[in-house]
Amino acid sequence: MPQRVIIIGGGIVGLAVAERASRNGHAVTVLEKESGWARHQTGRNSGVIHAGPYYRPGSLKARMCTAGNRSMKAFADEHGVPWQLTGKLIVATADRELPALRELARRAAANGVPFRELDAAGAAEFEPNVAAVAALRIESTGIIDYGAVSRKLAELVAERGGELRPSTEVVGIESRPDRVVVTTTKGEATGDLLVNCAGLYSDTVARMAGLRPQARIVPFRGEYFELSPERSDLVRGLIYPVPDPELPFLGVHLTRMMDGSVHAGPNAVTALGREGYSWRDIKLGEAVKDLTYGGFLRMAARNVGVGVTEVRRSFSKALFAASLSRLVPGISANDLVKAPAGVRAQAIRRDGTLVDDFLIERAPRQVHVLNAPSPAATASLEIAAQISETAGLE
Repeated sequence: MPQRVIIIGGGIVGLAVAERASRNGHAVTVLEKESGWARHQTGRNSGVIHAGPYYRPGSLKARMCTAGNRSMKAFADEHGVPWQLTGKLIVATADRELPALRELARRAAANGVPFRELDAAGAAEFEPNVAAVAALRIESTGIIDYGAVSRKLAELVAERGGELRPSTEVVGIESRPDRVVVTTTKGEATGDLLVNCAGLYSDTVARMAGLRPQARIVPFRGEYFELSPERSDLVRGLIYPVPDPELPFLGVHLTRMMDGSVHAGPNAVTALGREGYSWRDIKLGEAVKDLTYGGFLRMAARNVGVGVTEVRRSFSKALFAASLSRLVPGISANDLVKAPAGVRAQAIRRDGTLVDDFLIERAPRQVHVLNAPSPAATASLEIAAQISETAGLE
């Protein structure tokens, strides 16, 4: 039976849910506070179609990323969205990183991710300028413009009669036995089902809807540079470090983008607002609530050294360049050009643990996507399929 589905959030996950629901014959309304689509996490990332070697086998991230690697490429091919198959090197630059690299190989095998184990000479065949004692070559990694994917999803929704409402901020939610009523800055929207894909504000929307979510979003800003055009030939494709297994961040890396430029970053520093794209972007009320949250304070106390390093790198282009030169020797501060930053919506539990998997909570007539950072863009069509199935939209 067709349902009226209200989706809050016009990033790639919200639009993927809208596309899936509209394809299945449901009446869809998408509410987005910005004037266009994919303005935040979706439009400010590295544009990588991830393959899935990082994630705990059996987790939602592992299953949805490996499936999403295929479905995103198929969607792009079907709808004429350009993408490239680049592969990726995950590089151990010192012997002490070899155990973590072997663990990534184990996870890749468990997750069904094609890979090759390389020595230094083998790594140099793919990236002649890389510094590696060993590496994993992940063959199925690609790159794409997720903003373009989002615009195509919105176009498909509109073609099927879906209602797209940008510049429409949600200010109230009332869940009744027979319907959900959402109050916005431009009137009300009434539906049978609410799907919260609000990203950086997903926990705020959940509380507005009457939930007490098990985690709170704390924003982490990822700052990027680009290699100057005359130095971009140092990198052929994608070069990543071995990540810290205790943190959900992949480390400062080098990514050749769809336009041929080479993205460098991101670091990870706490932002002073949910949309704090620089140190000057301060929303005092948000910052106070986020940074005095007990879960954040417990997490920060356990990671003081890491936090200090990230903040120092935020203020020093030389330190940022030094992190990159561990991967590709010779990169200096003079080779880096500032690029737009992104903000990651990271969910933190009250005990201070970082939510390391996608987190989706249900309530009567409601679905809330409460943690969907990377690789959510890669996995967006799979997240939409799962929501559609569990919410009775198939």
